[in-house]
Amino acid sequence: MPALTPDTIRTATETLSRLTDYLRESPDPEEALTLVEPLLDEYTGLPVQLADTLRALARAVQDHPDTLRSPEVDLLITELRTAAWEQADQHTLHYALDDLRVLYASAAETEPGCCWCR
Repeated sequence: MPALTPDTIRTATETLSRLTDYLRESPDPEEALTLVEPLLDEYTGLPVQLADTLRALARAVQDHPDTLRSPEVDLLITELRTAAWEQADQHTLHYALDDLRVLYASAAETEPGCCWCR
């Protein structure tokens, strides 16, 4: 695995920004749902990954021998862990995506067709 750099992480955030810009252009909902789906996967999606990253950062800072031992540092580590739990709670967003997909599909089925389709 290649070494991570701030630039490789920045590339990921730029891709997410491009997706946001694209979604603001009102694309076809089916295509939009397909593009967002990997971000909200219940096991590997962004909420789960960000939660894991925040927990790992908290652990790395806490376990590092050069980290100051103080109430302020303990509070910041606790904030990281709290944020991780809050992010992890968002893993259920994939259900909203599933529900939107079902609603969109059922709406498409009930739209009246032309006289040849009836």
